[in-house]
Amino acid sequence: MASNRRAFLTATATAALAAAPSPAAADGRPHPPAGARAALAELLAGNRRYATGHSRHPDEELRRWHTLATAQHPFAVIVGCVDSRVPPELVFDQGLGDLLCTRTAGQVLDEAVLGSIQYGVEELGIRLVLVLGHERCGAVAATLDHLRTGAPVPGHLELLVDEIAPAARRTHALPGDWAEHTMRAHTAWVRDAIRADPSFTPAHVTAARFDLDTGLVSPLP
Repeated sequence: MASNRRAFLTATATAALAAAPSPAAADGRPHPPAGARAALAELLAGNRRYATGHSRHPDEELRRWHTLATAQHPFAVIVGCVDSRVPPELVFDQGLGDLLCTRTAGQVLDEAVLGSIQYGVEELGIRLVLVLGHERCGAVAATLDHLRTGAPVPGHLELLVDEIAPAARRTHALPGDWAEHTMRAHTAWVRDAIRADPSFTPAHVTAARFDLDTGLVSPLP
């Protein structure tokens, strides 16, 4: 996504989030729709199975294959990273036809990703979109290396760095792990940009962090 696209999404997100009313939970955060709550609960329950070594590997039997040959009804869209250590179907202990996944390095958005999410929301009726960031992200590390050294970014990697760099700059002065702060800020920005797009109004859009050490997924504020 070019920098002007990021600027447009940021401006749209700011305006839409400020203007859109929503029922608030006790902690001030909006309630997701009932269908989205159930979908998120299923994802987190599956993740707990995965993290504790009790994965069920559901929906992988031969009968499931035959059913999916004619139609699909996934219950969540996962916007994740290409990192080989974070495959959504395994992380959430789901099977064939359960999740609609789009993955780019660092969860970077572009028109193809947005179109894929819209397909899930509009055409398949999915009511939960989850943006999944993770610790020790290689795209984040490359961005920080570039900002520290100023060295040119080769080829197509420049797009990734350009998209993640604003989050890195915003969090540079924070105490603690710069990479962790950047990942969290960028993941939240991707969530907010998707939330603000009217194409995704029917869905609840949220974000979470995957811990490589524990295998656990934690919702982000």
